[in-house]
Amino acid sequence: MTTDLTGRRAVITGGASGIGAACASAFAAAGASVVVADLDGPAAERVAADIGGEAWQVDLADTAALADLTLEADILVNNAGIQRVSPIVDFDPADFALILRLMVEAPFLLLRAALPGMYERGWGRVINLSSVHGLRASAFKSAYVTAKHGLEGLSKVTALEGAEHGVTSNCIDPGYVRTPLVERQIADQARVHGIPEAEVLEKVMLTESAIKRLVEPREVASLALWLAGDDAGMVTGASYTMDGGWSAR
Repeated sequence: MTTDLTGRRAVITGGASGIGAACASAFAAAGASVVVADLDGPAAERVAADIGGEAWQVDLADTAALADLTLEADILVNNAGIQRVSPIVDFDPADFALILRLMVEAPFLLLRAALPGMYERGWGRVINLSSVHGLRASAFKSAYVTAKHGLEGLSKVTALEGAEHGVTSNCIDPGYVRTPLVERQIADQARVHGIPEAEVLEKVMLTESAIKRLVEPREVASLALWLAGDDAGMVTGASYTMDGGWSAR
């Protein structure tokens, strides 16, 4: 069965590249009106132009500016994120705070802004792009792992509160996805692990995965699309792994 999102308005953060752009394309193809939200305004404009959507340039790390936001969205995809790779003893406290602000506090504020409209209409879908690191830990990623674990909890609370209003909330938990975010980690991973960059994929990124390849953004988008549709109406509070078997260990 195909997912029909005709008449639905989807807001996708980090929508200008990677998983976000793949979701934007898939949702638009299913008939949704898509808002591509991203810090990179010109990139958001390009993606929006390609899919017939709307661009929203926004700095989600500026959480004070989101406190009084009202957001019209039938579907909210919390996808925006960054990464820092460093031992705890060397981790910049400002970077730790930034990651939690962007990847936990901002999703909370967007939910706070979008849920009243969803409740009023009696229908809503919240899709949180978590990570296998929302379920498992890796060394040198204290802020990212903490943030993703926090997002998992926020998603479950949203599921419990939203159920009586027709709103579902779920997490998608991929392994390493072929995105600019992952590509930018390679040099840092090589540095902290003391190995050449050419060995990072095999010796760090894919070591726990039974399937030895990166996840493709379109694969993540296909699951997000299903979660956004009516067929997933009984799916809420769940965390869907797409990690090649990593979390089976």
